[in-house]
Amino acid sequence: MVSHMSKVTYLDRIVAAHRASAMADTRSIDDLVTDCGDAEPVRPFAGALRQCADKGEMAVIAELKRKSPSKGVLASDLDPILVAEQYRAGGAACMSVLTDVDFFGGSVADLQVARAACGLPVIRKDFTVSANDVADARLMGADCVLLIVAALDDAELATFAQVARIVKIDALFEIHDEPELERALRAGASLVGVNQRDLVTFEVDHVRAERMAAKIPDSCVKVAESGVRDAADAQRLHDAGFHAVLVGETLMRAENPASVVLALRGIASRAE
Repeated sequence: MVSHMSKVTYLDRIVAAHRASAMADTRSIDDLVTDCGDAEPVRPFAGALRQCADKGEMAVIAELKRKSPSKGVLASDLDPILVAEQYRAGGAACMSVLTDVDFFGGSVADLQVARAACGLPVIRKDFTVSANDVADARLMGADCVLLIVAALDDAELATFAQVARIVKIDALFEIHDEPELERALRAGASLVGVNQRDLVTFEVDHVRAERMAAKIPDSCVKVAESGVRDAADAQRLHDAGFHAVLVGETLMRAENPASVVLALRGIASRAE
């Protein structure tokens, strides 16, 4: 399964490339899971978001992203250490790091360097298409793995979620609509992200997340993704019931990312 939509999307093209690579991967998932037993302890990703929510503030997952298919180059020459330190200074709860090389200009090194610099839990933002991808996320040091529901079938969702539990990392299930939410919940999702970006038009639908928030069970940690421009957007999403926002482009373009993170959290803008 690629996308459930009839029109070929950017997601279809990217996932097809990742599936081709996965087909050539001859490593044993059992061996990879065994290797995960020697990995360093994980940091609580969903737990960090819950902790912010318990204090009544919006948690911020601050993203490190060099480029994107829709926006082109954002910050190709960025220093992951400086970015991570800025995010920590602003009080981000977690970090998101793109590791896709061809489409987003990311790398495993970006994740590892940023995670070491900030001390925060980190999600590997990539296109998970195999059980090996989940184990690889754990082995590279990620604390959470992304499962894009539109890109996976029900068996894959269940299998990948199970592997994540076995290797002790969280799984963020990314959805766009009600049918995808139902599929995520059947697979055992407890951390759900609503992507406000339409897969066909690539435009951001700011009503989408507000509509979906009430439909996600309160037992889940709720994350709003894409198109979060400023503190007003974050406040609106917080009011709708989200525990966290995942913000990339806005932070990548900011002169002072720390102050932007503070503002997104609902705290008076200042640099720490």
